Amino acid sequence: MGLRDAFVDLVLGGACAGCQEPGPAVCDACTAELSGATPFTAWPDPAPPGLPTPTATAPYAGVLRKVILAHKEEGHYALARPLGEALARSVRTALGEERAAWLCPVPSTPATVRRRGHDPLRRVVIASVKELRRQGYDVRLADALAVVRRPADQAGLSAGERAANLAGAFAARSRWAERLTDQPVLLVDDVLTTGSTLTEAARALSARGIPVLGCAVVAATPRRPASGS
Repeated sequence: MGLRDAFVDLVLGGACAGCQEPGPAVCDACTAELSGATPFTAWPDPAPPGLPTPTATAPYAGVLRKVILAHKEEGHYALARPLGEALARSVRTALGEERAAWLCPVPSTPATVRRRGHDPLRRVVIASVKELRRQGYDVRLADALAVVRRPADQAGLSAGERAANLAGAFAARSRWAERLTDQPVLLVDDVLTTGSTLTEAARALSARGIPVLGCAVVAATPRRPASGS
């Protein structure tokens, strides 16, 4: 964020989403914490069969968790940029030596988008694409998935219950099926918990002949025991 934006935020009573100190949307200290995270392979425990290798920028905790929630649930749009930069680091790690990919976000239901007043993940992915293209990567957004069956609320469900709840929830959009055949595709999401959502999304793409290289997420919850949700 530029000096002018930081000044306007300060005058208008803005506060850092990570630490609540007056100032820009994310202060220098919290920005340093976000940018200093090292992406890692984030297999959930247990890992659902069929989950493409997941890469996360950092654990879902601390400053990152607060920033994700402020952007997603409170509509702090300025946070899309730092979250997009965080996702970009996860994407780079997931791609390895590759320099090109389509980034396919896991879609939210239309009702959820209306309730929030925006599509937070898509906003973050757009910011991530811009950041990666500035770095010389040939990446593009692919809105290749649609919600075709609204699942129940996932809160409190076990890993097995989440998988059953999400079965058949997504489908590949027909206009994307041919376009993405034999193209490198990464599934992207904000937070990985049990991996059930990404697994079902990968299944929907694979069913239309779209291979998935892996998954890149901003954050991953700590590994849970088999009885966890």
